[in-house]
Amino acid sequence: MTEHRVGLALLLAICGVTPVAAADAERACERISAKLASVGYAECLRLDLQPSGFRSVEGFPLLIKEYPPLARREPLGRVLLIGGTHGDELSSISIVFKWMHKLEKHHSGLFHWRINPLMNPDGALRKRHRRTNAKGVDLNRNFVTPGAGNGAALRYWRVSARQNERRYPGPYPLSEPESYWLYHEIERFEPDVIVSVHAPHRLVDYDAPSRRNAPRRIGHLHKRLLGTYPGSLGHYAGLHLGIPVVTLELPHAGIMPSRKQISWLWTDLVRWLRRNI
Repeated sequence: MTEHRVGLALLLAICGVTPVAAADAERACERISAKLASVGYAECLRLDLQPSGFRSVEGFPLLIKEYPPLARREPLGRVLLIGGTHGDELSSISIVFKWMHKLEKHHSGLFHWRINPLMNPDGALRKRHRRTNAKGVDLNRNFVTPGAGNGAALRYWRVSARQNERRYPGPYPLSEPESYWLYHEIERFEPDVIVSVHAPHRLVDYDAPSRRNAPRRIGHLHKRLLGTYPGSLGHYAGLHLGIPVVTLELPHAGIMPSRKQISWLWTDLVRWLRRNI
């Protein structure tokens, strides 16, 4: 154990991680790597994920990786990238880790990135992962629905969703610390585009005041517009705030795309961002 701690301390020193952030990163990476075969412990630590200052219902730190502007280049815009909103969509977490490793090597300053690979740790990292958070709330139904009243999402759930437990929006908007973190992050970071990764519907969705710029295809995923729901991120950020929300729905919740598909998705996403920010 002593040798493990010495090796860990050396690795963290090399990564430049502060003691407080290091403790959170260590515990987080232990649990993430134990759950996701595609994310190694040392690999996770080297990313130097930082605490956002917010925690999940069960106290798991909501971690952020930032790829800021570079001195030699003015970025085209700010991009907020989110994975793991639904805890049973494990591929949406793993692929964001893979994309962060691409940025570790190739961040050129084209965009200012802020990335959260795991918004719903309590749902994802439990023994039997589930869509909702620790209180049974669907985080993608827990946002504000302007113009429809605070109870819009709850009314929709009771009538149209037939009280489906997987889509429970919570007792009121932003009742959950995870969705409140994202609400706060959007206010603070002021992204030009939000990219949210989900699974398993094999499509690209797009929410914005105008859908004229919706991507026709990102990698092997083709456009299919699903519409918005009360309490969803697309409704709040895309329609109300006017921040385009690109939703990538991977084909499988538990199976990663191939290495070629991961690169293809990333290349097409960056190309679309470059043309539309």
